[in-house]
Amino acid sequence: MRHEAPIYDQLVRELGDIPMQVRSVAERTVRDLEQVIGPVAPLAGGHGAYLAQPFTAGQR
Repeated sequence: MRHEAPIYDQLVRELGDIPMQVRSVAERTVRDLEQVIGPVAPLAGGHGAYLAQPFTAGQR
């Protein structure tokens, strides 16, 4: 990911691409949650928020 902001490039060199790492962990967390609670759907707006399917008693 190339940005026009030199400070961003310097921070990525020094600290790593933190936004990419956070995105990766979030995606892995969603996959893990899907194994436990079933499919989740992204909320409108595309900001990474998810809505789980409603839970009903007796459902696993």
